[in-house]
Amino acid sequence: MEENISRTPLSPALIALMAISTGLVVASNYYAQPLLDTIALQFNITTSEASFIVTSAQLSYAIGLIFLVPLGDMLERRSLIVSMTILAAIGLLITSTSQNIWQMLLGTALTGLFSVVAQILVPLAATLALPHQRGKAVGTIMGGLLLGILLARTISGAMATLGDWRTIFWVASLSLVILSLTLWRYLPRYKQVTDLNYFQLLRSIVQLVATSPLLRVRAVLGALTFANFSLLWTSMAFLLASPPFNYSEGVIGLFGLVGAAGALMATRTGQLVDKGKGSLTTSIALMLLLLSWIPIGLAKESLISFLIGILILDIAIQGVHVTNQSTIYRIMPEARNRLTAAYMTSYFIGGALGSLVAGYAYKHSGWYGVTAAGMTICIINLLVWFLGKKHEPKTL
Repeated sequence: MEENISRTPLSPALIALMAISTGLVVASNYYAQPLLDTIALQFNITTSEASFIVTSAQLSYAIGLIFLVPLGDMLERRSLIVSMTILAAIGLLITSTSQNIWQMLLGTALTGLFSVVAQILVPLAATLALPHQRGKAVGTIMGGLLLGILLARTISGAMATLGDWRTIFWVASLSLVILSLTLWRYLPRYKQVTDLNYFQLLRSIVQLVATSPLLRVRAVLGALTFANFSLLWTSMAFLLASPPFNYSEGVIGLFGLVGAAGALMATRTGQLVDKGKGSLTTSIALMLLLLSWIPIGLAKESLISFLIGILILDIAIQGVHVTNQSTIYRIMPEARNRLTAAYMTSYFIGGALGSLVAGYAYKHSGWYGVTAAGMTICIINLLVWFLGKKHEPKTL
């Protein structure tokens, strides 16, 4: 049952605000990635140890998905969204003042925990949207999310060039404070009435996973897909900072602009799902993901090949992700926050594992080890899809 305290139509302006918000909030977890080499030198730690910064952000994000996102099915969403945005800003402030790796991990974890506010905005948009525009709305907002993840690298690299590695965290903290005020002003107040208490909501997530093979398949696809994404973007900083490239943080950050082009495909992907072509989109995207590692693996031989591979990989990842979310939201509309919690928890656990594999593979086998790991994950992903495809609705 839904109680619309203030039912504001999902206008293009409101969709744009929600897309920008998801991008800004989620970007907070990725500003450190092009700076890992510099941070490792600052704190006198190894590159493998520095990769734990990324892992910390993603694991805390996964915890927030499990324990905080379900609150969107119980509490008034505007107040919840604004409160969590402010807490994420506090985490960034701690990171900006950290004097050692442990303080940085604390700030990173706090930001990661509360930046799951982005995953409360997405199901809110799906709820407010009319059925025929739902896929497009979700795709647009998820496009904002991926743009945030990718452009975070470009912006943080530029900020590090102008100041130092701490500059971006100061600026990002202030940005989230301003964003929280904007969201309070323009987001509609919305609350879904439920008879479930908090612990029953958490139990119901487990029940949704247990009873829906479609959700399980899509969650595994999401995890393996984001593992690929994290594997590439975590290890890339180490590759580009070393010979033969020896790029600065600012130049490394510019590579995010190439990946950002993939996010622009998000709206189109959502429209394909609205037209009943979700399964076809998934199959094509997973094949492209595997093929993208061929030019990526040739990074040291050809920079152009590397850039093409990045573009293909990010287009493919966004294709899988938007299709996954648009598909699972049809399972039980009144439980969209819990469906999001289940799916995105798996998604970011996959990302955390990908960042761990990145540090290990690069340390022991260099860039070719990273490439081999990426292709292996893609092959497993394709097997999961073709074995689990039978659970897809006929309309997809």
